[in-house]
Amino acid sequence: MKQYTAIVERCNQTGLFVGFIPGFSGAHTQGETLDELQRNLQEVIAMLLEDGEPILETEFVGTQNILIA
Repeated sequence: MKQYTAIVERCNQTGLFVGFIPGFSGAHTQGETLDELQRNLQEVIAMLLEDGEPILETEFVGTQNILIA
């Protein structure tokens, strides 16, 4: 079993949740709910893995809050 970290955003224009796996080309999708997004990400990753394990271009490290005075 393999685990990937997804970045999730919400589109202000459509209200949809958008998710992608950093560095994993093609691993992105959207959904109306977080549960739907999760299922869609699982599906797209499984489909991409049919071509073999990816060589990730980047590695997710974390997030930072930036304060501007």
